[in-house]
Amino acid sequence: MSRDRLAPRDWTRAALLALAEGGVGAVKVDVLARELGVTRGSFYWHFSDRDALLKAALEQWEQESTERVIKDLDQVENPAERLERLVRGAFSDETVPGLQPALMAHARHPVVMPVLRRVTAQRIGYITAIYRELGLDSTAARRRAVIAYAAYLGWLDLRRGPEDAVPEVMPDGEAPAVIDDIVTMLLN
Repeated sequence: MSRDRLAPRDWTRAALLALAEGGVGAVKVDVLARELGVTRGSFYWHFSDRDALLKAALEQWEQESTERVIKDLDQVENPAERLERLVRGAFSDETVPGLQPALMAHARHPVVMPVLRRVTAQRIGYITAIYRELGLDSTAARRRAVIAYAAYLGWLDLRRGPEDAVPEVMPDGEAPAVIDDIVTMLLN
């Protein structure tokens, strides 16, 4: 395939990486085209404008990082095991490092807001449902889900800080032991 004939997914992946590095303002067609080694024409073959690219990229992130994860986890019958797998996966692996904190920083952007609203609602709703299966009433399950999600967002924010500030969250440090503690706390 010619470099001038990139697939839309090549553009959306580049847009997600740019978002993670520099926020919404970093998603610039000229810069992405240069990084991908193509002309602007390749971009306009797939997208009408920058917002269309941003929307497609965020929808790809939503599908891969939320819908697909939930679908995979739904195969696990035991709710405690499902929650443990969810927590371990979420706290261990960032598909695009730094993307979630960057999106939170741009939560009011008109293209980001609806996707972030859907993703947050779906994730918290899913965690709430697991806690309901574990025997908590609706109010307690929702509160516990919010706490779990807040811990996740805080974890990701700490990873964006200086590595020596909180080495316990860094993948090459003590993160696995800390994640074990998080799992224990969230399951009790």
